[in-house]
Amino acid sequence: MAQEKQPERSMEARVGRDNQRYGPHGERLVAGVVPLSPSKDQVLLIQSSSRKGWVLPKGGWEADEPSEAEAACREAWEEAGIHSAIEKDLGFVDEKRTDEQIKKGGPHAPRALYRWFEVRVTKEEETWPEAHKRSRMWMSYAEARGRLADRPELLEALERSSIKKT
Repeated sequence: MAQEKQPERSMEARVGRDNQRYGPHGERLVAGVVPLSPSKDQVLLIQSSSRKGWVLPKGGWEADEPSEAEAACREAWEEAGIHSAIEKDLGFVDEKRTDEQIKKGGPHAPRALYRWFEVRVTKEEETWPEAHKRSRMWMSYAEARGRLADRPELLEALERSSIKKT
């Protein structure tokens, strides 16, 4: 069986929002992944950059990226250090945080529209662009559900995935 060719990955994480795409109503377009183990009985979560809990890898879809899928896989690399293969488009999830929660990101922080993809993790690297500020951990459905309880837009993506829920 031929091995999937992985794109060349930078060890520099993209920062800032100068190259960020926005939707027709000013919403930030965010792409993310639900990274599952090959057996689909675990999901890989990462520590949030503020170190206040666990999240799914996600980030802005940038103007130089042809698709949300490509942006999602780049974010998975930068934040979690994984190579991944898209298995399923999980669709769009609207922002679910309150205005107060959003404004914690700054007084002019926009709402977001999330596009989620289920991915199969094909390789985990020992070093990755954000390894210095993020841990990663494989979790069961039940544990991940508990960790994502205060982030309903992330929890909805997990629920839409093919993870084994038993």
